[in-house]
Amino acid sequence: MGILSWLILGLIAGALAKWIMPGDDPGGIWVTILIGIVGAFIGGFIGSLIGLGTVGGLSIGSILTAVGGAVLLLFVYRQIKN
Repeated sequence: MGILSWLILGLIAGALAKWIMPGDDPGGIWVTILIGIVGAFIGGFIGSLIGLGTVGGLSIGSILTAVGGAVLLLFVYRQIKN
């Protein structure tokens, strides 16, 4: 997957994670994108470990996996920041 695809997937995953877990987070859109991109990697890694598949493109399964990782990362981020 190319860099542009990762950025788009990260933006989508970060925005959906923020929608699922609303609240005030420092950093704005850049932190949301970063959490989405790193969350996509985490979601892909965990998904491949438990047999759900990986993040391999802009498909519904990849977006759901990336959002799951982004929600997990957002939860951890908020626990550390508070």
